[in-house]
Amino acid sequence: MDSSRPIEVAVVGGGCASIATAYELSKPEHNGRYHVTVYQMGWRLGGKAASGRGPAQRIEEHGLHIWLGFYENAFAMVRECYEALNRDSNKHPYSDWTDVFFPDSHVGVAERDNIPTDENESWSAWTALFPPGEGSPGDPLTSNDPLTLSYAIFRGVDLLQTLIVGLDRARHQPTPPNQEMSAASAAAAGMLRMVSLGVLSSTAAVSEALGILGVVMRSLPSYQSNVVLKFVETISSSARTLLEKTVASDPQLARRWEIMDLALAILVGVVREGILVNPKGLDALNDYECRAWLKENGASDRALECGFIRGLYDLALAYEDGDPNKPSLAAGQAVRGSIRMFFTYRGALFWKMRGSMGDLVFAPLYELLQKRGVSFKYFHKLTNVGMAQSEDLLPGEKPFVQTLEFDVQAKTQDGKPYQPLIDVGGVEAWPAAPLFEQLEDGQKLRDSDWDPEAVWDSHAVESISLDVSKDFDFLVLGLSVGAVPSVCSEIIERDPRWRMMVDKVKTVATQACQIWMKEDMVDLGWFEPPITLSAFKKPFDTWADMSYLADVEAWPESPRSIAYFCGVLADPKEDYVLDRNYQRQREAEVRKNARRHLNKDIKALWPAAATQKFCWSMLQCPDPEDDARMKGKKRFNTQYWRANLNPTDRYVLALPGSLAYRISPLDNTYDNMTVAGDWTDCGFNEGCVEAAVMSGRLAAHAISHSPPLEDIVGYDYL
Repeated sequence: MDSSRPIEVAVVGGGCASIATAYELSKPEHNGRYHVTVYQMGWRLGGKAASGRGPAQRIEEHGLHIWLGFYENAFAMVRECYEALNRDSNKHPYSDWTDVFFPDSHVGVAERDNIPTDENESWSAWTALFPPGEGSPGDPLTSNDPLTLSYAIFRGVDLLQTLIVGLDRARHQPTPPNQEMSAASAAAAGMLRMVSLGVLSSTAAVSEALGILGVVMRSLPSYQSNVVLKFVETISSSARTLLEKTVASDPQLARRWEIMDLALAILVGVVREGILVNPKGLDALNDYECRAWLKENGASDRALECGFIRGLYDLALAYEDGDPNKPSLAAGQAVRGSIRMFFTYRGALFWKMRGSMGDLVFAPLYELLQKRGVSFKYFHKLTNVGMAQSEDLLPGEKPFVQTLEFDVQAKTQDGKPYQPLIDVGGVEAWPAAPLFEQLEDGQKLRDSDWDPEAVWDSHAVESISLDVSKDFDFLVLGLSVGAVPSVCSEIIERDPRWRMMVDKVKTVATQACQIWMKEDMVDLGWFEPPITLSAFKKPFDTWADMSYLADVEAWPESPRSIAYFCGVLADPKEDYVLDRNYQRQREAEVRKNARRHLNKDIKALWPAAATQKFCWSMLQCPDPEDDARMKGKKRFNTQYWRANLNPTDRYVLALPGSLAYRISPLDNTYDNMTVAGDWTDCGFNEGCVEAAVMSGRLAAHAISHSPPLEDIVGYDYL
């Protein structure tokens, strides 16, 4: 390799992980050592988080994108990006990360209140406003921010103690003051005394036992594990005996008890499996299915069907083949995700964006990366990763990528780089379709059925091949795992690990719908504050009130409320070919699902939205003429829905028994290639922005040894 030139890094894909890799490799501290080129199919960045501006400059998303307060790596990247751009706050509405994100911790789950019939089905929303967490996500970690499993379990025990005292007070029984056990020896003595009793006869005794357990969990290796397990099992059985039946008749108390029931099962399971002293940590549980593991450790059937558990599966889209009857989630990752979500969030449990993720995250990153010298090649569809032939390798030489083959989907008229952004109210944004005026034969492409983001669209103006050493030195494969079989056949054919990965690491199709309405949420019968709610009726089990986004769209008359819905989309049981016709069939299915959801289901949450059927006149059309002319359910045709079927759009599942087959970006089997994406083994193995950014940072480390692994927050957590 010529040391006088920069190292050429080809990043294939423009999603969160790829952009995070490019961000790290282009940092000023590398002094231009790496030149990064991002190759992107179609006209926009973002991957599953891509967005576009449609009619009335409305925001159209692939789904619902809300960040959680433990997204330390993702927030740090965005905060650094806005700081580096140094925008003038008097000239730009988004000059700081606090202009982009706002805390929104009002969350809820839906609970069915009765046995449903065709005529009568009642649901209620269990909502909660989580208190602010200390600091903000992306702040430097200090000694007050311990990311350890023992600390997380201690927090869980503390929560249990708080809940049981609250339940006791709610039942109007006197509760003695908590006895704080400060000395380990006193805790051990108390634990042995209570174990000898065999049962704790009051909630006060259970509360005291939990106080002792909190001390024990801080120094678990110094205690005999069988004694600790017996102690935890005594606490669990006693709490269930004392409380389970007495709170069942009160829905509010019952819901608190369900959380306690689940927390007790987790506690028993963690101690029983020796997780605190197991080098694998929570990963040791990933062969278990979450619900089955909780049941095995004492969770009741009622708790296993509660809104919290259903919401856990819904938010993780954890349904194999998209089948609602096949919920499946690895226990270790489920516990890790719950701990991170509830015990390590900073600032707020949830954070929403004052616009789309495409406009407020990817457009600023694109601007900054261009300033750093990163090149972008839009309309480049990877067709093959060509490997060096085994017989051509020198003795001891690792396999390496020799060629990258692309279909060029379109070229610009002037031969200059494609300019992808448009101006919307002084903000650079991604359009919902290519800017055809920049492209050769643009009008012809506009009039055709061309879809450069669809895997089945084969239109290309030419095919090109990039050669190692000449055109690139390193490859970052940032495509989703669903696309790997079609572009990496040479690797899969020779590498059993890759064959197992594409076989075991599954994905699921999803569906999304957005509606804009003339009535506000109070008029629809929703009297709670704006919310993100899950565990509702399928297929659209998750809903978020996004009404505030009307202020950043460009409607002739601003809508008064906006609702986003999403959920899984079941794969057909028979074989199918992903082509244009199949895409249309599934989009028609999503349209039908959405209309049925509004007609039949949503009145359980918005009782004033319908008498017998949904009041379609409430839907606002982007075109004023359509708004005045269109009647009835035809008005729904002006709203937005999509079926996410493309391999790169499908959501990656964390199925039990599958996580061990994920390949790490740090894997060095191939001399000049690393992988990046939320499908890799990155320390948080579940589909989300944080996992993707963590993976991208790991991919950058694999190439440059930067950032240091200890700076990738949560990489070795739990």
